[in-house]
Amino acid sequence: MNSQVEIHPEESRPQATAEVVLACHDLTKVYRQGANELHVLRGVELQVPKGERLAIVGASGSGKSTLLNLLGGLDTPSTGEVWVGGQNLATLNANERGWLRNSSLGFVYQFHHLLNEFTALENVAMPLLIGKRSVAESRAQARDMLEAVGLGQRLDHKPAQLSGGERQRVAIARALVARPACVLMDEPTGNLDRATAHEIHRLMDRLNDETGISFVIVTHDPDLAGALDRCLHLVDGQLVEGWQQGNHV
Repeated sequence: MNSQVEIHPEESRPQATAEVVLACHDLTKVYRQGANELHVLRGVELQVPKGERLAIVGASGSGKSTLLNLLGGLDTPSTGEVWVGGQNLATLNANERGWLRNSSLGFVYQFHHLLNEFTALENVAMPLLIGKRSVAESRAQARDMLEAVGLGQRLDHKPAQLSGGERQRVAIARALVARPACVLMDEPTGNLDRATAHEIHRLMDRLNDETGISFVIVTHDPDLAGALDRCLHLVDGQLVEGWQQGNHV
């Protein structure tokens, strides 16, 4: 597997540098039920440079997963803008947003969300097949990525035949196989024991070094947050710099 992957994001907003792969401006999210309003996000500003490993921490219910879904184009903000690879998601139709997510973003969740009826190889090849790659190319790249995460001997195993840590490695391989500019992770080690979680941490560090892919990781894990390049805390609907001890539950 070629360990050096070049990423060429499209031209970004005029005030952003060409190295910014993911950004949002004045992002808000308001949930309404009758006359009641719940303001979850209040004018969030964020820029993620190429290759950065960013942690987002905050209290349960503070809106971390909501923010991640907005950044990934899986939900629509009440106001504000999300830019992926220099493109404003609000200017794209549903099909265009889907193609941009497939080519520029990867997703890893606390629960792996693998397709149980498919093998590890087939699960990892799925984003490439959706992106209209040939079956042969998709399987070859999926095999390379599974070998990169240490699962070269588990290609034909289905999720039920894999350990929790192995399933999460498959999920990470699936997120990385299309060589996205940025991978969004929601509690990627929250369902794992401590030893397995440390293995996943080391794996993410190595893949970041080898590929230059950015990682945005929502986590309650202080060890993981403290080991990344930058840590932002979601407080009262806004992102502030730094880890605040005691507010990560």
